[in-house]
Amino acid sequence: MKTKLITALMSICITLTANAAEYQVFYLGGQSNMDGYGYNNVLPADLLKQQEVMIFHGNGVFDNQQGGGEGIWSQVQPGHGTGFKSDGNKNTYSDRFGLELTFADTLNKKMPNKKIAIIKYSVGGTGLALKTGYGNWSPDFAEGEGKNQYDYALETIQNAFATTDIDGDGEPDTLIPAGIIWMQGEADAHTSTHSANAYLDNLTRLMSLLRASLRKDDIPVVIGKITNSKLEDGIMPYIKRVQTAQQLFTEQDICASYMTKTSNYSYSKKDAWHYESDSYISMGEDFAIAYLQLEKKCR
Repeated sequence: MKTKLITALMSICITLTANAAEYQVFYLGGQSNMDGYGYNNVLPADLLKQQEVMIFHGNGVFDNQQGGGEGIWSQVQPGHGTGFKSDGNKNTYSDRFGLELTFADTLNKKMPNKKIAIIKYSVGGTGLALKTGYGNWSPDFAEGEGKNQYDYALETIQNAFATTDIDGDGEPDTLIPAGIIWMQGEADAHTSTHSANAYLDNLTRLMSLLRASLRKDDIPVVIGKITNSKLEDGIMPYIKRVQTAQQLFTEQDICASYMTKTSNYSYSKKDAWHYESDSYISMGEDFAIAYLQLEKKCR
């Protein structure tokens, strides 16, 4: 099934016409801090409105559940944080936001002559290794129906690219894969020495497969450093191993970088796993700047 999905993704071709818009496409993936736990009601006025950036947010589900990866193209707006849902016909927005707001806003300002589009699929509590968290991203997953986060991410990408007119102006659009933004690792740092020790191999393999699904082997990848809130001792006993793996991956890949500004973010005073709203505002901008710096090296 996974091989067939990759083959289908790689066979997608969007026709370019004289009036077609050309979009730089970014995949945003990971677990809950990619979902986003910021509160919409604290957003500044300029981030409360819809942006001229398109987003396809795949419906997030746990392993072997129905509806994973369903979605529609729409403009970026608040509500794409935890609790967001889509049935493939309409989106149900939540009262939360993630990094997509300032990521889109920053790229729009830094790349004024290019149109930006985002594909997002992430699910909280999921790890790269088998038997981590509430689900896993392993391509080797075979329990039940054998569908996990990796499969749903591929389905999200496939569904996003299957739409020829993402902005609804009546003209086919061209989608150009431009980058992968990854914020994940807490589940692997929490579960076991095995999941933490395997993180480098698992991350390397998954990024390679996601690059293949986007049909660009050297697409820039920015990895966000996971951090520990220290609100609860021992929630991520293997965090140093995962952080080392993240750093090693980016050091070994010329088209990858390590976004470490997460070390300066504040956590919710009642939540040991998730950042405060202001931190998600910073996160989007920090990932965008890290991408722009990396992209120059990968040209």
